[in-house]
Amino acid sequence: MRRTLLPTLLLAVAAAILVATPASAQEAPPGSLAVSLFTRVGDPGQPEGLWVDDAGTVYVGTHNAGNGDTDAPSKVFAYGPDGTLLREYVIEGQDVEGQNGILGMAADAEGVLYILDRAPARVLTLDPRTGEQGTYATFRDVPSCAAADDDQCSEAVVDLAPFPDYPVFAADGTMYVTDLEQGLIWRVPPGGGEGEVWFTDARLESVFGPNGIQFLEDGRTLLFAQTGSAPPGTTDLGTGKLYTLPVEADGSPGELEVLWEGRPLDGPDGFAIARSGNIYVALAGANQVLVLGPGGEELARVPATPLGNEQQEVPFDTPASVAFLGDQVLVTNQSFFTGRESSWAVLSVDAGEDPLPFFRPDVTATERDAGADDGDATAAPGPAAGPALPATGGGGTIPAALILLLLALRLRRHAPA
Repeated sequence: MRRTLLPTLLLAVAAAILVATPASAQEAPPGSLAVSLFTRVGDPGQPEGLWVDDAGTVYVGTHNAGNGDTDAPSKVFAYGPDGTLLREYVIEGQDVEGQNGILGMAADAEGVLYILDRAPARVLTLDPRTGEQGTYATFRDVPSCAAADDDQCSEAVVDLAPFPDYPVFAADGTMYVTDLEQGLIWRVPPGGGEGEVWFTDARLESVFGPNGIQFLEDGRTLLFAQTGSAPPGTTDLGTGKLYTLPVEADGSPGELEVLWEGRPLDGPDGFAIARSGNIYVALAGANQVLVLGPGGEELARVPATPLGNEQQEVPFDTPASVAFLGDQVLVTNQSFFTGRESSWAVLSVDAGEDPLPFFRPDVTATERDAGADDGDATAAPGPAAGPALPATGGGGTIPAALILLLLALRLRRHAPA
């Protein structure tokens, strides 16, 4: 089986490319969707996490775990609205001997950033005004539910380390965090502390699992990306999906439903939601930005073709996080597969519309410190919905053979003997 895995995958992708049809255009997005370079990103490389504050300052984090300077701590770069570098912050307390790298970001009412870190697996805080950093929450390796004594477990069969990927705050200050490799969504209580397994399902186990996450306009329904839909060890890569998952009145998860299902190797990653309900999705495998209508209908893919991508000043190269800056959508270009330094950039897409606001709770410094030091949840004051903020989260096109080779190697690593 292992000897025939890669040819099988190559044939599957070739077939998918031949039968792929253009996205249906039920209603054109309001912007031109023209793509331009916002800024380039320096060492240690592999930009992924993204957040834009009230003043238009753009924060970009580096996930330099597999590319770039892998022996260096990660950084957060702060750029002005015109792409000019204003300041950079070196992340403290990382295990640079491991798979260090920072991912998705959120912010509270005071503008403090909440950044997901891989090594150690935690939510770290960064006050951009002072540079002060701290630990807000921690995550752990949980057992398979088949062998667990309680509900703090994963429905995934393969036991992998925690991989916190994207965070989002609820109105009451609760934080929900996707775990890319453990096939689950964490809940961090208001005030921080130890993460709790809130939702897990066998459908979330994949080579690349739960990814970008955000609340829909109702403030009660989570939308999250599932980058792949096939478990490690299988020859079927499956397709990426966007799922909806309500938060019930008692705080428990509701029913998981599919809003959109993509093509093989689309690889949905981060996304941003407009006030109109349109969703701008970074397709890490297809090297495109996908625009969906509120019901999950495809409105556009940008660029429309691989050739069009190659002709850009900086082509999409594993696009990751997505965030609004005014009526533009910014996208980090992490170059996960190719590792090209020339691709490390933030690109801008003309969306022509405004973002859906985030919830930004009022968390005091005392509560942040208490949550980190004691591991206990300290109740935050009443929820504060912030102003209309941009959404967070993500060389040329990636050759299909290269993607398949890397995925096949990872599938082989998890395959049973």
